[in-house]
Amino acid sequence: MPSRTILIAEDEPAIAENISYALTTEGFEPVVCPTGRDVLEALRDREIDLIILDIGLPDVNGFELLERIRNSFAIPIIVVTARSEEVDRVVGLEMGADDYVTKPFSPRELTARVRAVLRRSGEANSSAQKDADLDDLPFTIDESRLRITYYEVPLDLTRYEFRLLCILLSQPGRVFSRRQLMERAWEEPDMSLERTVDAHIKTVRQKLRTVKDDIDPIETHRGVGYSIREMW
Repeated sequence: MPSRTILIAEDEPAIAENISYALTTEGFEPVVCPTGRDVLEALRDREIDLIILDIGLPDVNGFELLERIRNSFAIPIIVVTARSEEVDRVVGLEMGADDYVTKPFSPRELTARVRAVLRRSGEANSSAQKDADLDDLPFTIDESRLRITYYEVPLDLTRYEFRLLCILLSQPGRVFSRRQLMERAWEEPDMSLERTVDAHIKTVRQKLRTVKDDIDPIETHRGVGYSIREMW
């Protein structure tokens, strides 16, 4: 099983290094981002399994960054802060944090919390996936014939359109970034522009509209990525 990637949003090098070491010894792959801008770039460029988010980043309000991430990504988040006031803890949790840790803390304790949050998240995703089973959606995938039907009407899809739609249908509640879609659908993703995904998605949307004229468009989540949920 591949290692889980943990994004560490922390601007204090010593703390980031201690967290990274603890995570690495437990089999995780840490990615350190000292600024909010670095965090958003990392989220666009690669798959992240969990975020350890220090509220006190130098370039952005941590709670605003938390809200922005939560509005665009379904990624577990553990908030880390030097503030111990109950109101901050409540605000963080109400804004979507999965756990809350105050400094100083033990890196081993934080790693244990990472495991616990990932476990809970996995159980929740498994349950959600059952609720969002493909049988409940107006799509049918025939992988042997490379064909997808929408409301029982076969779609005339190109190779990449078929792959993109299969990826989105595989996890109906998930928002995929352009980079994530390219890495899954293209043989050589680095040889193409990310905007190519937009063009293919637009074509898929047009083909779906020919089947169901009043279908809602695939929406871009603040310019971050795509989800299947708005496709009908």
